[in-house]
Amino acid sequence: MQTMVHCGRFFVRRMLPAFFAILLLGVATPTRPLFAQTPPTPDASSTTATGPTKQEQRADLERQLADLEREIDDHQKTIAQYQKQGKTLSGEIKLLNAQIEKLNLRVKGINLTLTKLNQEINDTQLNINRTENKIETNKEALASALQALDETDRENMLVILFAHQTISDFFGTVNNVLLLQDGIRGKLAEITDLRQTLIATKTELTDKKESQENLRALQLAQKKSQEATQAEKNKLLKDTKGKESEYQKLLKKTQETAAQIRSRIFELIGGGELTFEKAYDYARLAEGASGVRASLILAILSRESLLGKNVGRCSYTTAMHPTRDIPYFLELLGKLGINPNSLEAKVSCANAHGAYGGAMGPAQFIPSTWKLYSARISAVTKNDPANPWNNSDAFVATGIYISDLMNSQSCIDYGRQIPSDSQKLRERCAAAKYYAGGNWYTYRFWYGEPVVSKADAFEKDIAVLKGG
Repeated sequence: MQTMVHCGRFFVRRMLPAFFAILLLGVATPTRPLFAQTPPTPDASSTTATGPTKQEQRADLERQLADLEREIDDHQKTIAQYQKQGKTLSGEIKLLNAQIEKLNLRVKGINLTLTKLNQEINDTQLNINRTENKIETNKEALASALQALDETDRENMLVILFAHQTISDFFGTVNNVLLLQDGIRGKLAEITDLRQTLIATKTELTDKKESQENLRALQLAQKKSQEATQAEKNKLLKDTKGKESEYQKLLKKTQETAAQIRSRIFELIGGGELTFEKAYDYARLAEGASGVRASLILAILSRESLLGKNVGRCSYTTAMHPTRDIPYFLELLGKLGINPNSLEAKVSCANAHGAYGGAMGPAQFIPSTWKLYSARISAVTKNDPANPWNNSDAFVATGIYISDLMNSQSCIDYGRQIPSDSQKLRERCAAAKYYAGGNWYTYRFWYGEPVVSKADAFEKDIAVLKGG
């Protein structure tokens, strides 16, 4: 009997208080839930009486984008045909018109992509709000249950125990308490899962907002290109007065010589200046090591207004990922004998949404990625360790990295879409990946294709350098 009393007191002290939480919260009743639940929200894809669903809207945008991409490809082929023809005034005007139309399509495509992205951002924000509400609801319910347990624990448990008519009533209470404990454990696990979901969703939102910023910058760049091409066309017509003979005189006068190209200033992303000829020498070194054409390496590394932001202006202490990148960054600079707080060691800044920066030098590698490629770079340049601020190392790094991207399965598959243009498509894919990583598909036309076009333009300068 004494043993039974001891056992009963154990259950009273450890289990019975929770029973009062059951009564207070209505937890164990069949008609009331264990914890308050967030009312179900209508599915984003549900049909509305006023118009198409969100899924239907997105599908329509995707169809429009696919049509635009086909048009852009068609215009690119037209441009290529005009470029192969002899230089005439009418041919040049047709070429400029095709380029303007292509730029118009790019701007239109960016606008459609921004519309689609804005919908995704709004949906993601709604998911964040719902998840935060669920977390707060579950936290409040748990807090109430724990408070009830604590308050009941202070009661005179012997009085409560002997208030039961039979031992079976007491153990029935114990069973309910065990069910409550299981429920509490389940809710704790649910809160943990919801928190992980919230973190992932907020990261997704940050990435989408960053993409939105980048696309708006691309949109501005495309519009400027469009305006510049239109101005070029207007000036050409003004200077030639529509006469073929005047055009031929102008063409001969404005053709660049090799000497002019060699003296052109070629600015790199990381700052500093190189002549085009010297930059080409570095690009040829990288081409030999990677198989990537020198002109594409030059196009990737050339400074563009879009890429001018967040480059080489911030300290590693505020911009760089603290665990992924800072330890190797400090280790690398120690080996290179560079003061991490010096101007020489400035890195790219974090973006407006708090995502980390920390990219280094002309090739804009973050330290953890540079570490992966360092040995391969050193094998080519013989610089050990490879220095991200050294031009030869940076060019080789870009070539090797672009080669890896072009040979990735996704770029190979993308190149198979048009076998006759497979190489250009893979270059487009690799350039977009270099810029946007896993989100490359969004940027294949708005960033990747202009880089390939710029590489084609550099081919002409290279031909002059070679005496072509």
